[in-house]
Amino acid sequence: MRFYPLDKLINLHDHYTRHFKIDSAELLLIQRAGQRYLIEARCPHRDHPLDVATIADGVIQCALHQYQFAIADGRLIHATEEPCRSLRTFALVYEGNEVGVMLRDADD
Repeated sequence: MRFYPLDKLINLHDHYTRHFKIDSAELLLIQRAGQRYLIEARCPHRDHPLDVATIADGVIQCALHQYQFAIADGRLIHATEEPCRSLRTFALVYEGNEVGVMLRDADD
Protein backbone atom coordinates (compact mmCIF):
# COMPACT_ATOMS: atom_id res chain seq x y z
CA MET A 1 0.00 0.00 0.00
CA ARG A 2 1.18 3.49 -0.75
CA PHE A 3 0.06 6.95 0.37
CA TYR A 4 -1.17 9.16 -2.46
CA PRO A 5 -1.65 12.81 -1.47
CA LEU A 6 -4.79 14.39 -2.91
CA ASP A 7 -4.87 17.99 -1.69
CA LYS A 8 -3.68 20.33 1.02
CA LEU A 9 -6.09 20.76 3.93
CA ILE A 10 -6.06 24.54 3.45
CA ASN A 11 -7.73 24.07 0.04
CA LEU A 12 -10.69 22.11 1.39
CA HIS A 13 -13.98 23.87 2.12
CA ASP A 14 -17.69 23.08 2.04
CA HIS A 15 -18.90 22.42 -1.53
CA TYR A 16 -15.40 21.24 -2.50
CA THR A 17 -15.55 18.48 -5.12
CA ARG A 18 -12.51 17.34 -7.09
CA HIS A 19 -11.80 14.40 -9.37
CA PHE A 20 -8.50 12.49 -9.10
CA LYS A 21 -7.05 9.75 -11.31
CA ILE A 22 -4.40 7.54 -9.73
CA ASP A 23 -3.31 4.74 -12.02
CA SER A 24 -6.62 3.04 -12.91
CA ALA A 25 -8.51 4.43 -9.90
CA GLU A 26 -10.81 7.41 -10.44
CA LEU A 27 -11.73 9.08 -7.16
CA LEU A 28 -13.94 11.97 -6.08
CA LEU A 29 -12.99 13.95 -2.97
CA ILE A 30 -15.98 15.76 -1.49
CA GLN A 31 -16.47 18.06 1.48
CA ARG A 32 -19.98 18.86 2.71
CA ALA A 33 -21.04 20.25 6.11
CA GLY A 34 -17.47 20.00 7.36
CA GLN A 35 -17.23 16.26 6.56
CA ARG A 36 -14.89 14.82 3.95
CA TYR A 37 -15.63 11.80 1.77
CA LEU A 38 -13.71 9.89 -0.86
CA ILE A 39 -15.74 7.81 -3.31
CA GLU A 40 -15.25 6.28 -6.72
CA ALA A 41 -15.74 8.90 -9.42
CA ARG A 42 -17.99 6.95 -11.79
CA CYS A 43 -21.51 5.64 -11.27
CA PRO A 44 -21.57 1.84 -10.99
CA HIS A 45 -24.84 1.73 -12.95
CA ARG A 46 -23.62 2.92 -16.37
CA ASP A 47 -20.13 4.32 -15.61
CA HIS A 48 -21.23 7.98 -15.89
CA PRO A 49 -18.84 10.51 -14.29
CA LEU A 50 -20.01 11.65 -10.86
CA ASP A 51 -18.10 14.94 -10.89
CA VAL A 52 -21.18 16.36 -12.69
CA ALA A 53 -23.61 14.81 -10.17
CA THR A 54 -25.82 16.66 -7.72
CA ILE A 55 -24.81 16.39 -4.06
CA ALA A 56 -27.23 17.37 -1.29
CA ASP A 57 -28.02 16.18 2.22
CA GLY A 58 -25.40 13.42 2.14
CA VAL A 59 -26.67 11.98 -1.15
CA ILE A 60 -25.00 12.04 -4.57
CA GLN A 61 -27.33 11.73 -7.55
CA CYS A 62 -25.94 10.66 -10.91
CA ALA A 63 -26.90 13.08 -13.69
CA LEU A 64 -27.50 10.29 -16.23
CA HIS A 65 -30.26 8.13 -14.67
CA GLN A 66 -30.73 9.80 -11.25
CA TYR A 67 -29.38 6.88 -9.23
CA GLN A 68 -28.76 8.02 -5.66
CA PHE A 69 -26.04 6.90 -3.27
CA ALA A 70 -25.11 7.85 0.30
CA ILE A 71 -21.72 9.58 0.18
CA ALA A 72 -20.83 8.39 3.69
CA ASP A 73 -20.93 4.65 2.95
CA GLY A 74 -21.71 4.39 -0.79
CA ARG A 75 -24.94 2.42 -0.37
CA LEU A 76 -27.51 2.59 -3.14
CA ILE A 77 -30.52 4.60 -1.96
CA HIS A 78 -32.58 4.87 -5.14
CA ALA A 79 -32.46 3.12 -8.53
CA THR A 80 -34.52 4.21 -11.53
CA GLU A 81 -33.76 1.05 -13.51
CA GLU A 82 -32.16 -2.24 -12.43
CA PRO A 83 -30.34 -2.16 -9.09
CA CYS A 84 -26.56 -1.88 -9.14
CA ARG A 85 -23.80 -2.31 -6.61
CA SER A 86 -22.96 0.35 -4.06
CA LEU A 87 -20.35 3.02 -4.69
CA ARG A 88 -16.89 2.17 -3.50
CA THR A 89 -15.71 4.40 -0.68
CA PHE A 90 -12.16 4.96 0.52
CA ALA A 91 -10.74 5.94 3.90
CA LEU A 92 -9.04 9.31 3.94
CA VAL A 93 -5.54 9.49 5.40
CA TYR A 94 -4.09 12.66 6.89
CA GLU A 95 -0.34 13.27 6.71
CA GLY A 96 0.94 16.66 7.83
CA ASN A 97 -1.03 19.33 6.00
CA GLU A 98 -2.34 16.96 3.29
CA VAL A 99 -5.23 14.60 2.86
CA GLY A 100 -4.78 11.50 0.76
CA VAL A 101 -5.54 7.84 0.34
CA MET A 102 -3.71 4.55 0.71
CA LEU A 103 -3.92 2.46 -2.46
CA ARG A 104 -2.18 -0.63 -3.70
CA ASP A 105 0.67 0.03 -6.08
CA ALA A 106 0.29 -1.36 -9.56
CA ASP A 107 3.17 -3.71 -8.62
CA ASP A 108 1.30 -5.14 -5.57
